[in-house]
Amino acid sequence: MRNFIKQTFASLIGSLLGLFIFVALSSTGFFLLLFAAASSTDSGPKVKDSSMLVFDLSTQITDGKPDASLVLQQALSGNYRKQMSLRSVLDALEKARTDKRIVGVYLDARDTSGTGSAGFATLKEIRKALRKFRDTGKKVLAYGVGWGEKEYYLSSVADTIVVNPFGAMEINGLSSQPMFLAGALEKFGVGVQIVRVGKFKGAVEPFILKQLSPENREQIQKLLDDLWAEWRGTVGKSRKMTPQQLQIIADTKGILEASEAKDNSLVDKVAYFDQVVTELKKITKTDSKEKSFTQIDLKEYAQIADKNLAKTSSENKIAVVYAEGSIVDGNGDGEEVGGNRYAKIFRNLRQDKDVKAVVLRVNSPGGSATASEIIQREIRLTRDVKPVVVSMGDTAASGGYWIAVDSNRIFAEPNTITGSIGVFGSIPNFQKLANDNGITWDSVKTGRYADIGTVTRPKSEEELAIFQRSVNRVYNKFLDKVAKGRNLPQSKVAEIAQGRVWSGKTAKDIGLVDEIGGLDAAIEYAATEAKLGEKWHLLEYPRPSSLSERFFGKVVEDTQTVLKDNNIINTNRLKPNHPLTVELEKLQAEIATFQNMNDPLDVYARLPFNLIIE
Repeated sequence: MRNFIKQTFASLIGSLLGLFIFVALSSTGFFLLLFAAASSTDSGPKVKDSSMLVFDLSTQITDGKPDASLVLQQALSGNYRKQMSLRSVLDALEKARTDKRIVGVYLDARDTSGTGSAGFATLKEIRKALRKFRDTGKKVLAYGVGWGEKEYYLSSVADTIVVNPFGAMEINGLSSQPMFLAGALEKFGVGVQIVRVGKFKGAVEPFILKQLSPENREQIQKLLDDLWAEWRGTVGKSRKMTPQQLQIIADTKGILEASEAKDNSLVDKVAYFDQVVTELKKITKTDSKEKSFTQIDLKEYAQIADKNLAKTSSENKIAVVYAEGSIVDGNGDGEEVGGNRYAKIFRNLRQDKDVKAVVLRVNSPGGSATASEIIQREIRLTRDVKPVVVSMGDTAASGGYWIAVDSNRIFAEPNTITGSIGVFGSIPNFQKLANDNGITWDSVKTGRYADIGTVTRPKSEEELAIFQRSVNRVYNKFLDKVAKGRNLPQSKVAEIAQGRVWSGKTAKDIGLVDEIGGLDAAIEYAATEAKLGEKWHLLEYPRPSSLSERFFGKVVEDTQTVLKDNNIINTNRLKPNHPLTVELEKLQAEIATFQNMNDPLDVYARLPFNLIIE
């Protein structure tokens, strides 16, 4: 029943979207534009001497390359944001570090709507690359109007930070406000029964409670405390301030006006954008009569970096596999980690003699326990043949940890969210909702439990016991895998499991993680384990088709312009960081979580909640 409803709804939305696209394309001649743009040749971006590399902080950073169909969908809806993969950002900054034509990096924080999509672990990797760039003596200048903790965490690495006189800075600590749907479900007559293991397994709480359980509150508080301590230590080191000083600012100021930010040593200057441009002209030796300073956008520069950063022409390959999104049964789509699809990727990599090592980059809250097991089995078999190293991104929890546990080594940033070793099952029923609207069911069956999967009634105690046995079995398997993969006593694993989430820092202390470090550190370790020296190059998976790369590569920004000019998309929508938008996105995330629950056993290893840190 649940799959039927989901598939019917998806089919309806797909049909409407298809009709919309057809009308849009027909009315604008848009298809011809796309075809012409995709077919045209481009000599590529040019880098002038004394150029400033411009990093627009509204750029959305993803682990893998942005999915082409998703990018087009965003353009059609008017929600397109500039996107780059983390690998492209890091490679571009590394190339710029030794490029004599690049004299500095300008962090453009005038629009910070994109940085909210990246977690602190991602920002820390970029921050380290910027720090390495700055250590060469080249300039890093940041300018913005309104900074939050995430944007300032990245921008604080700059040797000069400038804020607009009318701007402000929000330094008030970190918070998380999970959304609870239990009251709404009760109102509409939807029942939810839960089977779970682990006192911290709070993924089900939004459906059965109206506020945090004491255990869930405890783990969120500990996690935020760890992330906030890392934030204060990192920012404080760059700004020559103590963590205590930053705590006092957070507790007494909260939001600082531009002048207050300068008085409290958070910024170096207060100036308007035109004054910043004048300063950048001096750094780049640009004629004062020119409209702007000599520059190249980071995304354009990354195209050059991609061509020039190959380690060698050697046939030796290190494969980087991006497991980004919820883990689902089957193949999944571009935003999901499909069990069958990723198992096939590892199977092929294991059989490819040119692939000498594999780095699994995990950025996932988990999901289907069955899909996690299918992927993990192939990873285990691959490790028997060649090194498999895990790099944890912003989140690698529950099923995301399940697939990581059998690797040779696990890397995480101190502000990675991981752990959540626990499982649960969610059993909805629509009996009251249906009965209140005059709908009833009857049943004919040949066995006592023949209709155990129905959503037309609550489950009996005997039926719940069957589901509980299934959940217990999967949980015990999870504990056993962690104990063997991490070489930890069963008693120790049982103690640190219970569905509890941990920061990367604490995870290392308790043995769930081997080393603090980012994606680059994991790749270098894999090269060392495979004894490759410098004779290797990277391949990234999942790989987009050559057709999608050609067709969707560069034309999406032009797509949005055409649609705007023809009034096809609405540009007067709520901004991404609008408070109402944030709450609507939370609701959408909760609904998406339910829609992604397609495990054949209805047993899930997933992060305890959709954690949004503000």
